[in-house]
Amino acid sequence: MLWVVVAVLVVLWLLGFVVVHVTGFFIHILLILAVLAAIFALFDRSRA
Repeated sequence: MLWVVVAVLVVLWLLGFVVVHVTGFFIHILLILAVLAAIFALFDRSRA
Protein backbone atom coordinates (compact mmCIF):
# COMPACT_ATOMS: atom_id res chain seq x y z
CA MET A 1 0.00 0.00 0.00
CA LEU A 2 2.79 2.42 0.82
CA TRP A 3 4.46 1.66 -2.49
CA VAL A 4 1.34 2.96 -4.24
CA VAL A 5 1.61 6.17 -2.21
CA VAL A 6 5.27 6.45 -3.19
CA ALA A 7 4.46 5.95 -6.86
CA VAL A 8 1.66 8.52 -6.81
CA LEU A 9 3.83 11.11 -5.05
CA VAL A 10 6.69 10.59 -7.50
CA VAL A 11 4.36 10.89 -10.49
CA LEU A 12 2.82 14.07 -9.08
CA TRP A 13 6.29 15.47 -8.46
CA LEU A 14 7.38 14.66 -12.01
CA LEU A 15 4.24 16.22 -13.47
CA GLY A 16 4.64 19.35 -11.39
CA PHE A 17 8.36 19.68 -12.01
CA VAL A 18 8.63 18.70 -15.69
CA VAL A 19 5.26 19.43 -17.29
CA VAL A 20 4.11 22.50 -15.38
CA HIS A 21 7.67 23.75 -14.66
CA VAL A 22 6.96 24.46 -11.01
CA THR A 23 10.31 25.27 -9.44
CA GLY A 24 9.23 26.38 -6.00
CA PHE A 25 10.23 24.62 -2.81
CA PHE A 26 6.78 23.18 -2.17
CA ILE A 27 6.88 20.89 -5.22
CA HIS A 28 9.94 19.20 -3.71
CA ILE A 29 7.95 18.37 -0.58
CA LEU A 30 6.19 15.70 -2.69
CA LEU A 31 9.54 14.09 -3.43
CA ILE A 32 10.57 14.26 0.22
CA LEU A 33 7.29 12.64 1.27
CA ALA A 34 7.78 9.90 -1.33
CA VAL A 35 11.26 9.12 -0.01
CA LEU A 36 10.03 9.08 3.58
CA ALA A 37 7.15 6.76 2.65
CA ALA A 38 9.57 4.42 0.85
CA ILE A 39 11.88 4.31 3.86
CA PHE A 40 8.94 3.64 6.16
CA ALA A 41 7.74 0.84 3.85
CA LEU A 42 11.17 -0.78 3.89
CA PHE A 43 11.39 -0.71 7.68
CA ASP A 44 7.80 -1.86 8.04
CA ARG A 45 8.49 -4.90 5.84
CA SER A 46 11.53 -5.89 7.90
CA ARG A 47 9.49 -5.85 11.14
CA ALA A 48 6.79 -8.12 9.75
